[in-house]
Amino acid sequence: MIAKSALSRAAAAPARNLSALQCVRAQSVWAQVQQGPPDAILGITEAFKKDSNPQKINLGVGAYRDDKGKPYVLPSVKTAEGKVIQQNLDKEYAGITGVPDFTKAAARLAYGPDSAPLNEGRIAITQSISGTGALRIGGAFLQRHYPGAKAIYIPTPSWANHKAVFSDSGLEVKQYRYYNKDTIGLDFDGMVEDIKNMPKGSMVLLHACAHNPTGIDPTEEQWRAISDAMKEGGHFSFFDMAYQGFASGDTDKDAFALRHFLAEGHQPCLAQSFAKNMGLYGERVGAFSIVCMSQEEKARVDSQIKILVRPLYSNPPVHGARVASTILNDSALNKQWLGEVKGMADRIIKMRALLKENLQKLGSKHNWDHITDQIGMFAYTGLKPEQMRQLAEEHSVYATKDGRISVAGITSDNVGRLAEAIHKITG
Repeated sequence: MIAKSALSRAAAAPARNLSALQCVRAQSVWAQVQQGPPDAILGITEAFKKDSNPQKINLGVGAYRDDKGKPYVLPSVKTAEGKVIQQNLDKEYAGITGVPDFTKAAARLAYGPDSAPLNEGRIAITQSISGTGALRIGGAFLQRHYPGAKAIYIPTPSWANHKAVFSDSGLEVKQYRYYNKDTIGLDFDGMVEDIKNMPKGSMVLLHACAHNPTGIDPTEEQWRAISDAMKEGGHFSFFDMAYQGFASGDTDKDAFALRHFLAEGHQPCLAQSFAKNMGLYGERVGAFSIVCMSQEEKARVDSQIKILVRPLYSNPPVHGARVASTILNDSALNKQWLGEVKGMADRIIKMRALLKENLQKLGSKHNWDHITDQIGMFAYTGLKPEQMRQLAEEHSVYATKDGRISVAGITSDNVGRLAEAIHKITG
């Protein structure tokens, strides 16, 4: 009996162990992880792919397209890349703050060659993983070192990723008025009033040009008033400049706000991206910089930026930065690039004019002046979510439900059909 009982227990042991293992598997370490919300742009892309209509239009993608709707590699970028490859450079790490020739040129492009802080060596700058990485570094630096409240004000609306980037940096995200849905324009009075009502020394995010998603920018006169309100409140300005040159076709004009704030004594920080204006989307080329009071202060700030970057990604990638540096530092290539940037901006401006013209020719009773008044890659049409749903389901035109369209997705071939679709929905 004893031998038989022991044998029975031994036989049962594997079954009990298997049951315990199944229980462990059923209670996974990740069982509590919830499904995240779907990505809006990814959803548009998937719906677009599934649509069999040969005349379908994708106005959701945030990247430049040529007049055939194809991705565009700038000729200056191709030439610069060839020059980089011919140098047969090694693949050693860059420094923590990146490729020096690139960061110097990026600062010169943004702040201007005559910038006092630049020429006096008072700008701390690091290469970043495009504009998003620059914002993330900036958010982390402010969370750790800004002496005031750890809250940043962003416009309503703003680029969808701004809130996530700053929240994940440990900052509280608040908002100020920007868009007036009734006029489909800038709520300038509301914006200035909100800035004046912010607690003293607040951090404020400002889109330097080509506001995303609305395409609505303050005029130079309005920027001056915004600067005055910021100075009155002792506020700190954080400029996001993702579209320098891509907005108006003029890199100096697009940097007006940043340079005016400098001239008025502000000490802003800046996130730059070279995704749009050089078409270096996948290369992830950007820069983050801070204007300091002295070279000694700049050295201290620079040391703390390095402390932040080191555990994030250690060193930035070199290839895209070398390409951008070649374009910015070679006078002939730089001139060629500026012409190409203007060409891209001009195509966007032309598509805006054609869309408005086609809507008017169709007899639309609506005022479409906002289409041409806005600037940059994106346009706020004023269409409501239900109308955007109709555009997709009835006319195979895909864009975000807030009425934002990427003007880069409009071409000479599809602008007429787009206008017809909008007219059928809006009357």
